[in-house]
Formats: sequence, C-alpha cells, structure tokens
Amino acid sequence: MVKYSEEFKINMVNEYLKGPLGYKLLAKKYDIPNKSQVERWVRTYKEFGEVGLRRKVTKQAYSVHFNAMYYTL
Repeated sequence: MVKYSEEFKINMVNEYLKGPLGYKLLAKKYDIPNKSQVERWVRTYKEFGEVGLRRKVTKQAYSVHFNAMYYTL
C-alpha cells in the first residue's frame, strides 16, 4: 500500500513552491509526521521532476529460464 499518492506529493510540492508555507507548516497542515518528508519531495521534484515522485518498482520477477541461463554463464 502506498501511503502518499503521486498526485498528493505533486500537489504538496506545488503548494510549497507557490505558497508562503514552509516545510514544517505544510507537514502540520497535512498531518505528515515529519517535515523532512516534505523536504525530500521538494528536493526530488527539483532534481528529477514529476518522474522522481513516482513509486519505484523494487522487485523484479524473472522466469526460471532466465535464471537457468544466468547460472550457466
């Protein structure tokens, strides 16, 4: 389960960039436990754009055939 959606993160970053509220007040406004999360989203957005705020796929499934080829090399 994803705690914060991509859309929520983008809206949060945009509100920070366009508005008068800082990290701490935005975190408080949206009940985010730590302002560092908002800081991380803003930093990631500035470096990578919206793509950086997308959820990353961490597990890659490989077929048995692929694994057999890998171990015979």
